[in-house]
Amino acid sequence: MHARSGRTVRDLRRENRTAVLRRLYFDGPMSRLALGPATGLSSGSVSNVVAELVAEGLVEEAGSVDSAGGRPRTLVRITPGSGFMIGVDIGETRIRIELFDLALTELARTERPLASSGPRTARYDVDLVVAHLREGVAEVLRTAEVPAERLLGVGVGVPGIVARTPEDGAVVHGQTVGWNAVPLERLLREHVELPASVPYWIDNGAKTLGQAEMWFGAGRGARSAVVVLFGSGVGACVVTDPMGPGRALEWGHLTVRVRGRRCRCGSQGCLEAYAGAEALLERWREAGGRPPEGADEETDLTAMLTAAYPAEAGTPPDATALAVLEETAEYLGAGFADLINLFQPERILVGGWAGLQLGTRFLETVTGYAREYALRYPASRTGIGLGTLGPEAVTVGAALLPLVDFFAQGGRRPEAEPTPPSPAWQTALRDRVSP
Repeated sequence: MHARSGRTVRDLRRENRTAVLRRLYFDGPMSRLALGPATGLSSGSVSNVVAELVAEGLVEEAGSVDSAGGRPRTLVRITPGSGFMIGVDIGETRIRIELFDLALTELARTERPLASSGPRTARYDVDLVVAHLREGVAEVLRTAEVPAERLLGVGVGVPGIVARTPEDGAVVHGQTVGWNAVPLERLLREHVELPASVPYWIDNGAKTLGQAEMWFGAGRGARSAVVVLFGSGVGACVVTDPMGPGRALEWGHLTVRVRGRRCRCGSQGCLEAYAGAEALLERWREAGGRPPEGADEETDLTAMLTAAYPAEAGTPPDATALAVLEETAEYLGAGFADLINLFQPERILVGGWAGLQLGTRFLETVTGYAREYALRYPASRTGIGLGTLGPEAVTVGAALLPLVDFFAQGGRRPEAEPTPPSPAWQTALRDRVSP
């Protein structure tokens, strides 16, 4: 049967279920009475949908609240254990794999370090990465004693550009890590032991970081933002719809100096060749700095920051480390100014392991340069700060990818192949964020 708008009764039921699930997820627990005006549904529709969801185990009662002169109203909420998601961050120093329930409570995690020495392409050997994911997925499911059949999906944040083909699904073009059209989704389906019905959602890591910060972190309440992923390299995600997926930017490969330093992408003068943690440490060594021998990149950056900003009062800073950091801050500030002039966001948020290590002290200097180089009016309206979700933000954002689709389908289990979330889902969520 078709409604007058062309939508079927099934479509309407799915949309009603999506509306209730969405409100309960962000604003619950709620009473049935409160769900009516919050979703725009009639009291009868709310009662029917909630009854369905309770019968399926997706929604449960969660206490009661007093009413004005009447009986207490029963509250309902999404049942945390009614579904599970895996989030994966294929990062620059390690692969992090986490298992979450529907409330985004972490149930299990494992990390697989990537080699800190040798050629970058060897560190990101595709067979090695797939093996890490195969073992890691099995480990988190075993640790939490969750059967694979109860997974809503696996979300994966990757370095590079993600395209999709009918034959291979998600294909990754990661020039800086030596990935040339890697059919990652097909490889995972072939080698990771999960049911065929469990979908994979693979996207750029900066984009999953942006999704997490906009929904649950420092971006909440903003109508537009640019979320910067600052690690070995730099990337960004621009968000112009708070509930939309955002758009990944290869911001690190913006040219900041013609015929400048050679970037790991092969070009010259990229921002990443000056401002990424890998380039920053390389420039410190070239200037005479002495990072710890045999340490990884994160330890080296900690040593550099300690040298430049000594904790003990009266200890002079290492002039070499401080000079390199100051120069890096200027390059980053100029890069931020470009983001301000191009997108005029309400906020620029910095995440990633290097961004969080550099912290507020370094960010103050970057902000000063950004305001110096940007146009005054948009710069005055853009706040710059750190993300609040910590180093797990990419993983959390990756886990949200299957959750978005689950809600878009009205809480129905995934079929064999995932379908992109509908624009209606993004539109329905838009009013969730309050200014």
